Amino acid sequence: MRMLIFGRNGQVARCLLEEAEGHAEAIALGRADADLSTPGAAAAAIQTHDPDVVVNAAAYTAVDKAEDDAASAQRLNADAPAEMALAAKAAAAQFIHLSTDYVFDGDTDGAYREDDTPNPLGVYGASKLAGEKAVLAAHNEAVIIRTSWVFCEYGGNFVKTMLRLSRERDGLSIVDDQVGGPTPARDIARAILTIAGKKYRGAPGNGVYHYQGAPAISWAAFANKIFEIAGRKTTVTPILTADYPTPAARPLHTVLDCARIERAFGLAPPDWRAELRPVITRLESEAN
Repeated sequence: MRMLIFGRNGQVARCLLEEAEGHAEAIALGRADADLSTPGAAAAAIQTHDPDVVVNAAAYTAVDKAEDDAASAQRLNADAPAEMALAAKAAAAQFIHLSTDYVFDGDTDGAYREDDTPNPLGVYGASKLAGEKAVLAAHNEAVIIRTSWVFCEYGGNFVKTMLRLSRERDGLSIVDDQVGGPTPARDIARAILTIAGKKYRGAPGNGVYHYQGAPAISWAAFANKIFEIAGRKTTVTPILTADYPTPAARPLHTVLDCARIERAFGLAPPDWRAELRPVITRLESEAN
């Protein structure tokens, strides 16, 4: 199985390259290989590499910046994925696309299912939702994975930020009324390999799936867990989202119901606590 991955320097793509060893022939492309801001670049890359499965792990993820740069967010999160999906279908390749919990407004106490009505609060979420719709319109067998709060030892993420800040400060004020599920990038990578392998062998399954780490937790509580594992004495002061205004509004409660992906592909929600400790161990080792 030949896998072509867009977003080479991102968290999921880097983990996917490592996890694919021995399971798939994986090629990852960055901006220098296929500039997704250029129409046609993604399609040309798919034609060149002739993959069995295409994975889009690339995205415009600057949530606040997107409020003033809607055109770039739309291009990278909607237009480019649509081109990929169309080219993948033309090449008879499977297409797996990563999306986000930010397609929802967070105005619920329950867990969002795939068929719940999206209502993004900002440009980033709206562009990702547009990407979902465009992908499904272009490739009827595409798989879209909505996930959240991604972390690993690579790229930029909350875990790395908390470790860095805890070396500089004795106390931090962290939002406590935003609740979701931290999701290890390595588990997302493994999920992609499982789905790609089953689809490659002809298994059914398409459309939108939720895949999020469990148990649900707030940002403040997640920070406390990070500091506990890392042995930090940093004090966390819980605050409200309203006390920390940002250009883009954030959904307050984005717990995702992951039953559908478990039924279709046997993928249970990963326990983020199992991966958090080794990620912190690796990061602390690199820092020292």
